[in-house]
Amino acid sequence: MKRRQGKKFKPHIDNARAAALAVLTSVEAGAYSNLKLNHVLQQSRLSRADAALATEITYGTLQRLNTLDWMLSPFVRRDLSELDGWVRNLLRLSVYQLVYLDRIPDHAVVDEAVKLAKSWGHAGIGSFVNGTLRNFLRHPERRVIPDDLPLIQRWALEHSHPEWLVKRWLKQYGPERTEAMLRKNNCPPVQAIRVNRLKISRDELLEQLRQQLPGEVQPSPIASQGIRYVGTVPLAQSRWYQEGWLTVQDESAQLVSEIVAPEPGMRVLDACAAPGGKTTHLAEWMGDQGTVVAWDIYDHKVQLVQQAARRLGLSSITVKRQDARTAAQQETELFDAVLLDVPCSGLGVIRRRPEIKWQRQEDDISRLVHLQRELLAGVAPMVRPGGILVYSTCTLAHEENEENIAWFLDRHREFQLDRETPHPLCAEGMVQIFPDQYDSDGFFIARLKKQSSGSAGRVG
Repeated sequence: MKRRQGKKFKPHIDNARAAALAVLTSVEAGAYSNLKLNHVLQQSRLSRADAALATEITYGTLQRLNTLDWMLSPFVRRDLSELDGWVRNLLRLSVYQLVYLDRIPDHAVVDEAVKLAKSWGHAGIGSFVNGTLRNFLRHPERRVIPDDLPLIQRWALEHSHPEWLVKRWLKQYGPERTEAMLRKNNCPPVQAIRVNRLKISRDELLEQLRQQLPGEVQPSPIASQGIRYVGTVPLAQSRWYQEGWLTVQDESAQLVSEIVAPEPGMRVLDACAAPGGKTTHLAEWMGDQGTVVAWDIYDHKVQLVQQAARRLGLSSITVKRQDARTAAQQETELFDAVLLDVPCSGLGVIRRRPEIKWQRQEDDISRLVHLQRELLAGVAPMVRPGGILVYSTCTLAHEENEENIAWFLDRHREFQLDRETPHPLCAEGMVQIFPDQYDSDGFFIARLKKQSSGSAGRVG
């Protein structure tokens, strides 16, 4: 079942299902769902209604992937993995609509799928898709997950998560929290933004958004400059965004900079900075007074941080290509506060990027822990005596969170948990935020303080 030969295949994207199919096929090849979807929607210029449908189909299909494959498998003679990627994803997104969306008639779903199959492939693929979906519709019993399956297997299908992740969360957090997180991960996330208080107050922007946007606009209950928006307008494409009045950022991510709590005039480091959301928040929090140094190891990511700073009108940020693991060998100036938001398994942001749960493997965690510990050891000498080190992840794995902090404190006795942190959620020096807790991303944040005794001012 190969696509037509000849000139390079370039699918025509002129409706919601074609847009969703393009995104799903790219994600399977390694693209990020949120970035690819934004790109496809901008290029295709769909109506707001079609863009909303494309978004729902894309994320819904990614969320329910293993359940959809379980439902589909009996109706495809070969293994699903043997199909062309776009054909496999066309079947998946069609079954998602048939099972999970009740406002679209079954015949319309099948007809649209056949049209796409012929447009992207040929008449033979259209016949195959038509036969498969009509056969699926004749067997509604395949939609019902058996009650007698073992708990881990049943929840993996009911809530569409890999079995290894269900098993891990059950062991670490118990059945009540595990099922709450599994359910929440299949709910659409709200759009969360951070107000640039150097340009407008939160109350003023709240009033403007309420007057001009369809949907619900509310202040964040946990982030002091955060706003939640439940509606169809993509705020990253709004004039408020273009004019630098807001940044699209989850509320849990906003808490990281609030827990750093830098003051005007400080010298602050964001050691793993791209794409710049936390870097720019630090600068805004300081009133753009002082120095915020941002590091990343990739040139194109350094440019992302620079672009974010320019859009928000921030002048206190200096961006540099630097590997935080070895920076102490080259840098001489110390910092009042260091933020280390490390690369992690991302298990706290599955709701926003559902492909993570299918791409990630359990043995990835140990590899990431090794990198995270290298980064912690690398930035420790960059904190001045009496200064602050904040460590954060967007994951729920104990090894990447509490266990890393215990490892670090055992080897760096000059640091201790800061139990006088200025944020109430981090009163004990560490906080684990779960995705079902505040309707925001899962995050871990620890604030450490370096003892003030000893030499100060320079590395060495």
